[in-house]
Amino acid sequence: MANIQDNKAKLPIPKNLLFIEHEVPSSTAASASTTPTDPSVADPLAAVGAGIPPQPQTNGATSPPIPPLTQRVGKLGLVETKLPDVHAEPHEYYGGAEVWTRARTFSNSGVAGTTKRRPPQMGGEKISRNRRLSHDETTASAPRRFLIDVEETMRIVLEQEDTDRNFQISIYDSGPKLLSLGTASSNAHKTFDIRGTYMLSNLLQELALARDYGRKRIVLDEARLAENPVDRLSRMIKNSFWNALTRRIDAEGLEVACADPKNRSQHTKARIYIPYGEDEIAEHYRQIAREKPNLNLTVDILPQKCDDPAFVKSLNDKPGILALAMDRKVDTDGKVKLEALPFIVPGARFNEKYGWDSYFMALGLLVDGKMDLAKSIVEHCMFEIKHYNKVLNGNRSYYLCRSQPPFLTDLALQIYNQLDRSQKEENKSWLKRVIQASIKEYHSYWMSEPSLDPVSGLSRYRPVGLGIPPETEATHFTHILQPYAQKLRISVNEYIEGYNNLTIHEPELDEYFLHDRGVRESGHDTSYRLDKKCADLGTVDLNSLLYKYEFDIASAIEVAFDGEMDLEEEFPLSPWPVTPEAFESGAPREISTSVIQTSKHWFERAAKRKEIMDELCWNDGHGMYFDYDTKAKKQARYESVTALWPLWAGCASENQALKLVRYALPKFEVAGGLVSGTEESRGIISLDRPNRQWDYPYAWPPHQIMAWVGLERYGFVDDAARLAYRWIYMMTLSFVDFNGIVPEKFDAVELSHMVDAEYGNQGTDFRYVPREGFGWMNSAYQIGLQCLSTGMRRAVANCVPPWVFFNLPAPDFTSAKKRRAEREAREAEAAASGHGGAPKLEVHHDPPSLEEAVAKLKLELGAGPAAGAEGQQ
Repeated sequence: MANIQDNKAKLPIPKNLLFIEHEVPSSTAASASTTPTDPSVADPLAAVGAGIPPQPQTNGATSPPIPPLTQRVGKLGLVETKLPDVHAEPHEYYGGAEVWTRARTFSNSGVAGTTKRRPPQMGGEKISRNRRLSHDETTASAPRRFLIDVEETMRIVLEQEDTDRNFQISIYDSGPKLLSLGTASSNAHKTFDIRGTYMLSNLLQELALARDYGRKRIVLDEARLAENPVDRLSRMIKNSFWNALTRRIDAEGLEVACADPKNRSQHTKARIYIPYGEDEIAEHYRQIAREKPNLNLTVDILPQKCDDPAFVKSLNDKPGILALAMDRKVDTDGKVKLEALPFIVPGARFNEKYGWDSYFMALGLLVDGKMDLAKSIVEHCMFEIKHYNKVLNGNRSYYLCRSQPPFLTDLALQIYNQLDRSQKEENKSWLKRVIQASIKEYHSYWMSEPSLDPVSGLSRYRPVGLGIPPETEATHFTHILQPYAQKLRISVNEYIEGYNNLTIHEPELDEYFLHDRGVRESGHDTSYRLDKKCADLGTVDLNSLLYKYEFDIASAIEVAFDGEMDLEEEFPLSPWPVTPEAFESGAPREISTSVIQTSKHWFERAAKRKEIMDELCWNDGHGMYFDYDTKAKKQARYESVTALWPLWAGCASENQALKLVRYALPKFEVAGGLVSGTEESRGIISLDRPNRQWDYPYAWPPHQIMAWVGLERYGFVDDAARLAYRWIYMMTLSFVDFNGIVPEKFDAVELSHMVDAEYGNQGTDFRYVPREGFGWMNSAYQIGLQCLSTGMRRAVANCVPPWVFFNLPAPDFTSAKKRRAEREAREAEAAASGHGGAPKLEVHHDPPSLEEAVAKLKLELGAGPAAGAEGQQ
């Protein structure tokens, strides 16, 4: 143990810090502004995280004791001042005015491996410390706090612990995972060990946050370093990540909103496109351009038909952001002022409003009580439908031709059900606007050709477009285009230019990019399920969503509008019933304003779609849904987790739901939740056939959320809770082991965010502290927690694996075992060379499989006298 102590970093004692009254215990009361759970309900996890034993209730449950009603205080000279809550947000914890003290100060710094300690000094005089027992402080009368010099401590933490030099502390770093900090109550006479990856990574994060607020020296609560990981992540999502992902296209936010990491064109200056007829919005942005010439902002007006493929392709050399909804405000002078409404971006390289990402992020916002922000997202969707004819893939000029999976009606009803019931007429007026917009999108885009297949009656992801998608990475299509370029003996770049300029014609590539655009519209870009055939598939997911559209519209009209509703905007309606003849060129179309929308009509549409899906997509022998190939006129037998989407939409019968849970669900359930598809359907992976990010073994938040909701809808609550636990466990484990990381997706088989697919993994590239997580992953965590019981939350906060909690067979982590062996070998080598601290004494044991447990039990039972007598025979 002496070697371990000598190798710990000896940190300096900062000067002139807030003096903490250590006799006054800090309040552990939940803060309504920082606690993710309902403040009216006692949170047992807070007690467990603080080491407070739960106390029994009359109903047999447990809850923490009522915390003392005391405040954390410090002194400004002789004046007492209130301190922020232990788990307050950084702007409150570090952003307030510093409070100084006249306490004596010391200087005592060093790095790992230093054996000689410099004695503390005060005014040049050496001060001896005659200490007994351990060097660790053992005061139990008050929560522990540390005196910290921010820059020096941060330097030492990185120097000692960040061995892979990525500015993060993870389980792959081979440092000693041990650091001593001077305690505030002893004025740093005594020190306490900070141990383990989680506490050290939290220390690095807190130091980075303190530095953000200009703090040179801080008093840091140990509780912030040892915070319950479930509470910490949920708190960060609610109070930090959502704020970091929020954008406004206004004078202050234009520079950030216009930035496009995907833009590889010659012109990268800020450009905004305004819809036809929105002169007031155009003048608003021109005024901003005049007032802020440093933005170098260009304001362009779109034509009335802005989604013409040739026109959209012409914008690829000058891409820009598309204007979104604005609110009209009247200032004190009576003048009307436009105010940009906020929206949420996914994060990382995706810095615009996305279609289905926005839906799932909005669900998380609703869980976190951010109703206004969720409503703003709906306003933007309505604006896009009005001016761009659909909810766009994203609000960039190169997305004008395509949409994404439609979720608008469900989001509208989710919000409507949470609105203030006293504003009944205002709420109905808002809902009517959303339903009218949804009906337009339904008729104008999803139930019109080319999206609709009039023969089968199913809709497809089949957007129009010309050329190669410009938003992809530069080399994304190189392997596809290389053979065609070689035929013409030109470079790939020359071929791309010729193909985009229509000087090179290649029907095979036209077909390929037709399907590629469909894959991108589906949101599942990319997957072998959809490769080279997406535009021909009547997918289970899209038609489940459209069934939900039809049923939601019918329900809203029936409940909120007494069974009938008129349409105010004029557009052609999709023929009903759907027949090939009704969609022939020149066939008559009804106009929206001339037809009253009835709930009966929309219930009929929903029933018809269910009938078609039962006939063409449902496979009773396999007990699951499959996509229908409208070209080959047969089911596509790729086993996709989207087979569970009918549960979310409610279009599966009870018998179908039972078969899905019995036969389909086990195909997709793995250690970390639900994978996108089965390994068998994905096929063999090789250099010529690399893995795709929406195939096995990868898992995504939308699939998890849809499954949880769908299973609960049909009464399979235990299955939903088990799947949610798996997902929350995987997220929490990565958060604890990898410096607070919240990625875009996971390898759910290996419980790893280290994804080897075409786009890598977004949300993992940050320094010191995660700032935004990743949009829908944030939501999945907040929503998933709602599916867990108190016991499950407590277990997952302690990183209890799901196979242990639910008594299931342990998975075989082949690659994880390999990585662990490599890490242990590195640590042993570092320890032997004297640079890595003492080797670990504990040995990792995987949980026994069910077979191993049974065999062990048989041996134990067979050790009695009877077994011995039998053995002698």
